[in-house]
Amino acid sequence: MVRAAVLSFFSFVPIPIGLWCLASPSSNVSQATTVAATPATYTETVPGTKVSFEMVGIPGGVFVMGSPNGEPGRAEDEGPAHQVRIAPFWMERTEATWDEYDAFAFAQGIASAATRAPAAPPSGADAITRPSPPYGDESFGFGKGNQPVINIQHHAAMEYARWLSLKTGRVYRLPTEAEWEYAARAGSTTAYEFGDEAAKLDDYGWSARNSGGRPHPVGQKLASRWGLSDMHGNVAEWCLDHYDPRQYTRVAPLTLGPVLLPSDRRYPYVARGGSWDDPASRLRSAARRASSEDWNRRDPQSPQSIWWFTDATFVGFRLVRAVEEQDDLKGLRSKITPASR
Repeated sequence: MVRAAVLSFFSFVPIPIGLWCLASPSSNVSQATTVAATPATYTETVPGTKVSFEMVGIPGGVFVMGSPNGEPGRAEDEGPAHQVRIAPFWMERTEATWDEYDAFAFAQGIASAATRAPAAPPSGADAITRPSPPYGDESFGFGKGNQPVINIQHHAAMEYARWLSLKTGRVYRLPTEAEWEYAARAGSTTAYEFGDEAAKLDDYGWSARNSGGRPHPVGQKLASRWGLSDMHGNVAEWCLDHYDPRQYTRVAPLTLGPVLLPSDRRYPYVARGGSWDDPASRLRSAARRASSEDWNRRDPQSPQSIWWFTDATFVGFRLVRAVEEQDDLKGLRSKITPASR
């Protein structure tokens, strides 16, 4: 299957998986290009549980990351717009739910485990430190089950992904900021995946306008053309990247998989997609948000928790899995410790 593609300001050019190594920054990507084979969607089941979730295949391609100067609601950190190459990957169809996260955090009595010594040193996935007990109701009264995970820190999301990777033998992680925007756009060049009209947002996502002041069970709104739900709103979603408002000025044209790698610093990290508590402008595909200490301002502990926030009921995450992992992300794990600042 061949499609003629002209790389204009916001062109989307899929790259065939078999030819990925040939697509270098010097390649003439404006020429006719074979459409990439999309990785097959599959269902993952958390071992030892009945909890499952879908991983949607996302084709590799080239897109323009960021927003044009005239886009309503645009912030300065969304530019300059720049061409980026993305390798094929899978992305979780919905935001991660409490059912999924609880299998990691609570299913084995983690909250009370601190009061008793293990019979033998744990190994493998069981050796990963679980979250400390939360301050109170970690769902903040919004419920659990199929509700999106909320109020967890970047470290917690990364450790969940590492635990799940060891449990399943498949490497899961948070998406890079570039992967997230590429998937959110799903080949679109508009403010939202479905177009530029914010008036249509209620059909695709939960925002401050229609949420009733709370997050909602995942997958209730219309999915994108790539089959992803809740990319606009419900909860903002963690990305791997540290946040830098000038990061886009440092990315060379047609970089493959750009990422600002996480470190031992607690803040700031990138959250994307906007939430149930945000106006429409924050739900745009290009909108960026930086975490801050304000998200944990009521934590009385010293040092403060590296697992839970006190004031971020708007942030969650979804997972991705690379078809072939890029070198700088192999073996990646959180470097944050209680001593981190």
